[in-house]
Amino acid sequence: MEQQKLPNATLILVFGIISIVTCCCYGLGLIFGIIAIVLAKKATALYIAAPEQYSGYNNVKTGRILAIVGVILSAIYLVYVIYMFSTIGYAGIQEMQQEMLQEYGL
Repeated sequence: MEQQKLPNATLILVFGIISIVTCCCYGLGLIFGIIAIVLAKKATALYIAAPEQYSGYNNVKTGRILAIVGVILSAIYLVYVIYMFSTIGYAGIQEMQQEMLQEYGL
């Protein structure tokens, strides 16, 4: 019997990568990471039930790890942004950005 590729194995890997790349996009990485983790859980359960029928489990494991890292980085960044808005506010953030632009001559 020929092995089938695990469903969504490549998608899980891609979403794991996207979750890391977009971790500083105000929660976008969090969304991709959570979706990848849920899909990885389903694919892992399918693989454990019949490992001889499926291939591509390495993509699922790698994508799951990347998604976990992306979720953690996104959560840290989101907490940082919430902290910045609650302490110095939107006007303070704009002022900091203007000072940085003037400092670097942009």
